[in-house]
Amino acid sequence: MTGAEGEVVAITSLAAGGAGVARLADGMTVFVPRTAPGDQVRLAGIRRHRRHAVARAAELLEPGPDRVEPRCAHVTRDNCGGCQWQHLSNAAQAAAKRRIVGDALRRIGKLDVPDPGLVESPRAFGYRRTITLTVRRIGPRAVAGFHDADDPSRVFPLDDCAIARPELNALWTAIRGSLDALPTGDDVRLKLRVMPAGDVHVVVGGGDCAWTNGAHLARAAAAAGFVVTVWWETPGGAARRVAGGTGGGEASDIAFAQVNLEVALRLQGDVLLAAGEPLETAPQGACALPPRRVLDLYAGAGETAVPLAIVCPDVVLVERDERAVRRAEAQAAATGHSVRCFAGRVEDHLEQLLPADVVIVNPPRAGLAESVTALLARGTWRRFVYVSCDPATLARDLARIRATAAWIRALRVYDMFPQTSHVETLVVLQPA
Repeated sequence: MTGAEGEVVAITSLAAGGAGVARLADGMTVFVPRTAPGDQVRLAGIRRHRRHAVARAAELLEPGPDRVEPRCAHVTRDNCGGCQWQHLSNAAQAAAKRRIVGDALRRIGKLDVPDPGLVESPRAFGYRRTITLTVRRIGPRAVAGFHDADDPSRVFPLDDCAIARPELNALWTAIRGSLDALPTGDDVRLKLRVMPAGDVHVVVGGGDCAWTNGAHLARAAAAAGFVVTVWWETPGGAARRVAGGTGGGEASDIAFAQVNLEVALRLQGDVLLAAGEPLETAPQGACALPPRRVLDLYAGAGETAVPLAIVCPDVVLVERDERAVRRAEAQAAATGHSVRCFAGRVEDHLEQLLPADVVIVNPPRAGLAESVTALLARGTWRRFVYVSCDPATLARDLARIRATAAWIRALRVYDMFPQTSHVETLVVLQPA
């Protein structure tokens, strides 16, 4: 159902998905992308649903105090779907992320907590160590870029990306004249990655058949001074090296590269501190011991489990991705410490692994399965560390576990993805 065009509204706040929030004349909440608190906008394309409406800002009548000019031309020219918040000041972005997490915990989780503190990213722009481009063919010519925020089927050609590392933009400039060397097909994607040690990688995926033109991209990069490794991700398989340098790590190292390394390391350090510290105050004159059994669930490639094994005698890792489990096993073997690794779904293993001193979870955006929260609600743990990429599912899961505000030992937001509405949250629970 559509509404009357041309209605003027005042944006009052920002929603979790990044859109501005306002009220229509009849009181219905309307979400308006690419707006800022304080904006006065004229609406168009109003689409009414049962409890809310969605519209676009056809005209900015008066800007709010936190509105800034986007740094990237693709935001306004191509309606790029990658950055929802380049039109907001950094301070406004930080405040919105804190409020969105706090509001979800209060409204959905029923937790009486203030808005959490925020760990800022050292870089507001130029922080991404990986970008993924979609490849489309227009006649005989290949085009690679990002998607339109309102029309995901439209891919616009990328000039450069303001949130990508400078070396990735330079690499893109070097190879974008060689896109005809990419495979044909409707699912072709091109990933550019720079690792912490500085080595640079081009990962090509998809296509209708085996791809053999990796050397063409490597030569184009070399002409601009880059020594790259070119990989091809076979359909349903792991990446394999097809051209370029022979150093720079294995396929598993490339697959698990961090997007914002500085913030990721801070978050990882905080998780390790929360999980490894003594569970209780030791008696006077005694030595406080770290927890004995730690469960690291949705554990990735062992970045948390392996360091914990140095101080905790029984560390158990559960991860669905078998490649990640193999990498974790290799990392543990290299340190000489033991980590028990299980490849599979958390819900299939958790009951037999409980009880535990500490349980760490880092689930995907969908959060924890209901069967997992049901097991955790039994209280067969002494400390619970939750790393979340979605405030709503985090709050829902804490409500299912029946957490209380009194249990919260730490609550912090991490600005892993500046210029977007995405946020990472760390919650540490320890029942009284």
